[in-house]
Amino acid sequence: MNNVIYNQIRIFQSIAREGSISAAARKLEITPPSVSKALKLLEQHIGHPLFVRTTRSVELTDAGQQLLQQTSDAVNSLEKALENIKEQNQKPSGLIRITLSRFAYLLILKPAMAAFCQQYPGIQLEISVYDGTLNIIDERFDLGIRFGDILEGGVVARQLMKPFREGLYASMEYLQEFGTPVSPVDLRQHRLIGYRFITNNRILPLILNDKGEQLTVDMPGQLISNDIDVMADGIRNGLGIGRLFEPIYQLQSDKEKFIPVMKPYWRTYPPVYLYYPKNAGKSKRVKTLIDFLIKRAEYQ
Repeated sequence: MNNVIYNQIRIFQSIAREGSISAAARKLEITPPSVSKALKLLEQHIGHPLFVRTTRSVELTDAGQQLLQQTSDAVNSLEKALENIKEQNQKPSGLIRITLSRFAYLLILKPAMAAFCQQYPGIQLEISVYDGTLNIIDERFDLGIRFGDILEGGVVARQLMKPFREGLYASMEYLQEFGTPVSPVDLRQHRLIGYRFITNNRILPLILNDKGEQLTVDMPGQLISNDIDVMADGIRNGLGIGRLFEPIYQLQSDKEKFIPVMKPYWRTYPPVYLYYPKNAGKSKRVKTLIDFLIKRAEYQ
């Protein structure tokens, strides 16, 4: 494959990812007419249209979808290989794209972010805080942080945090008004501060650990949120019993206001892992951040 065809395929992939010729041009820092010309020449070379064009966007044809699937891994591997060779004798620099949940940001990345950026000024961090799960290879992220090490193929996992419990907390004012629950049956008379998944719009049920068995409890509630800080505010303001991971509870500046309840029934979550595509781990800048976070985790 000659350089011209390779460059046309890169431009084609950028159009597919960005969703339009103009967006691809901005991403590649070239003019829209240059993008359009490269696409036209590639389509002539292949003999099939690769996109269905509308006034606002472009959509892949069957041939375009097939070309994208069969060339993405090859182009990514080649780019990573060239980048790794280029980086060998240079200080780590460039962009690292990270996806992680809000709790992982608060517990892991936030305490390390300033020190890392000061130590490695040539590295740019793009942080996406997202509580859902996604395929980091498809979404072109370099790193992710989440529970568990059951991951998609081609991804490496490194443990950052040991298992920890999800606690139930209430304010003293709430307990004085409604009483302190001591068993799952008691919770039917209480209000739960609910958590809603943003990915499927589903409210997370309250799951307890009853002597090694999972027990789901239905509870009414007045407040529902998808944010840790909102849930913590609901607890401190006496709006119900709320769930917080124990490490998040420890971060609260007024944690003495958070009264633990039902501790024998708290459930334990699996370890938290840093995960990344195998090729990304060979990049100097990405490996620098991986080593930095792993080292900090070892001292905590």
